[in-house]
Amino acid sequence: MPISNARKWGTLVIACLVAVIPNIDMTALNLAIPNLNRALHPSATQILWIADAYGFALAALLVTMGGIGDRIGHKKLLLIGAVGFAAASALTAFTPNAELLIAARALLGVAGATLMPSALSLIRRVFTEPKERTSAIGIFSAVGGLAVGLGPVLGGALLTHFWWGAVFLINVPIMAVAFVAGLVVLPEARGPRPGHLDLLSVPLSAVGVLGIVYGVKEAAQHGLAEAHVVISVVVGVAGLVLFLVRQARVADPLIDVSLFRRAAFTGSISTNLFAMFALVAQSLIFSQYFQLVLGWTPLASGLAGLPAALGAMVGGGVLAPVLINALGRARAVATGLIVAAVAYALFLLAGLESNYPVLLIPMILSGSAMGLALTITGDTVLASVPKERSGAASAISETATELGGALGMAVLGSILNAVYRGTLEAPAGLTAGARSAAGDSLGAAMQVATELPGALAGRLTTAARDAFVNGMHVALLGSAGFAALVAVAALVTLRHVPKVIPTDDDRELAAV
Repeated sequence: MPISNARKWGTLVIACLVAVIPNIDMTALNLAIPNLNRALHPSATQILWIADAYGFALAALLVTMGGIGDRIGHKKLLLIGAVGFAAASALTAFTPNAELLIAARALLGVAGATLMPSALSLIRRVFTEPKERTSAIGIFSAVGGLAVGLGPVLGGALLTHFWWGAVFLINVPIMAVAFVAGLVVLPEARGPRPGHLDLLSVPLSAVGVLGIVYGVKEAAQHGLAEAHVVISVVVGVAGLVLFLVRQARVADPLIDVSLFRRAAFTGSISTNLFAMFALVAQSLIFSQYFQLVLGWTPLASGLAGLPAALGAMVGGGVLAPVLINALGRARAVATGLIVAAVAYALFLLAGLESNYPVLLIPMILSGSAMGLALTITGDTVLASVPKERSGAASAISETATELGGALGMAVLGSILNAVYRGTLEAPAGLTAGARSAAGDSLGAAMQVATELPGALAGRLTTAARDAFVNGMHVALLGSAGFAALVAVAALVTLRHVPKVIPTDDDRELAAV
């Protein structure tokens, strides 16, 4: 039965709603950490786990949840996930100690892993016309990007008036609205022959993805030579290899490995992964530069980053369909990545003094360009797979995004930190301990400065900010160069992908 336009766009609104909240949460938590420290007194290790538990659980279970959705139905899984996310949010908001908070954040990640694959699969199912589907995915991606920008704004506003748990408690009524609306509006979406869930594939996929993501994050903190980093990456790679071997042999795999033989699918997944690697430069600019170098408040820093998010909405929702038609998919993606590379180079105009109006141009350019590129690759992934496998395909795409972001943060963050340590000219008069602590990071240097006499503190903060800007510039140049390389790769891997990809639905109709 054809789906009405009202139901189509209602499905998109609900999909955006359930996807926007986890994105807001990820950035709002960073603002809540100081208040959380005062309330729960977590150790430094516990703070790291509070921040990472959500992402680890999410990344580890995306592939599994995508496969489960293809079997039990994505409407059902999304509604279950919405209830789970609301419950875990309430638990997180009222946790009395750091240990329970880490567990609650992990539960949030488990629930969050159900949402994105289900939302994308439902969009794939209701928007069968190619141009409409591209626009819908562009809007979905852009809203997700806007949520990342709104996180600090909403979080800053809530923390001004309420306790740290308010940034999580706001999720409950929003998920309740999504659940009630979803019961009425969402169509069911499941494979006609879903098969059984292979129980051995679940831990293999989780161990593989989690091992690599954890290893990459730890490498950024401790370096590649640490034994636990090497062990984690080796275990992760082994887990993924065993997982893929098993997928090729079992009757009902979580993912169909034959999908990787489709150039459109593999090229888009690869482009997605490496584009996210370069995109991490945005967070390096917005999360640290405005607050630690310019001294802006978290709320002002969040507002300053909104032009990039608004640019992403324009790039994904408006430009993507137009440029696919005008240039084709490969050249449109490559164009977006080249523009992003230019924008990252223009960020070199950022210095020790506030020059925000000049930075608006590269912000809008980079946001629009990345919104364009990621929308097209996301649309290509969904269009190039059978609709009954859209959940698993969405999960693979999201896993690549998570891995690309982790790799980018690890590599670019390591470059920034290395240049910072190498160019920091700590002033005379510091003790050996203070000099060593200040060399760890800009944040550590600012903390050391609070314990020094005024003149010495001023010289240290100036030197540390200057060293950070040097490191940031090198990292941004690395992002610009990497985005240009990915543009070339996209031209090669997506060169045979047509503007309009014939879906399985089209092939079935043509055969009638």
